[in-house]
Amino acid sequence: MASLNVGSLGEYIREQRRNAQYSLRQLAEAAGVSNPYLSQIERGLRKPSAEILQQIAKALRISAETLYVQAGILEERRGEGLELRAAILADPLINEQQKQALLAVYDAFLKENAALRGTVSDGSAPAGTGTGAPTTDGPAT
Repeated sequence: MASLNVGSLGEYIREQRRNAQYSLRQLAEAAGVSNPYLSQIERGLRKPSAEILQQIAKALRISAETLYVQAGILEERRGEGLELRAAILADPLINEQQKQALLAVYDAFLKENAALRGTVSDGSAPAGTGTGAPTTDGPAT
């Protein structure tokens, strides 16, 4: 497990709060934490638990995994699209249903690409690519 970088976590939460146009008090209420406690987190004086980070992420409409990475609880996984997910969830111009639809489409593309990589990496062609030689009884015309 990586070490916790409390200062940059607090700065990140403050930045996300401001992007969401929440006051400190509004975010504290939405996340179910006290105003002073959230203030201490943002200033890097307190180390929040994973549960508190999840509550803050939910209130900010960002991925809890993004906050876990910022906190050093999780290692960032390359290719997972964390920044994209965070950007979609933080976008104030689209509603929650639209955000979830975008994420669902993105996840579907990731699964499709992973399936294609899985079949190609073992030497076989992906289904439906038509790479096999056609079988005919006579010469091709």
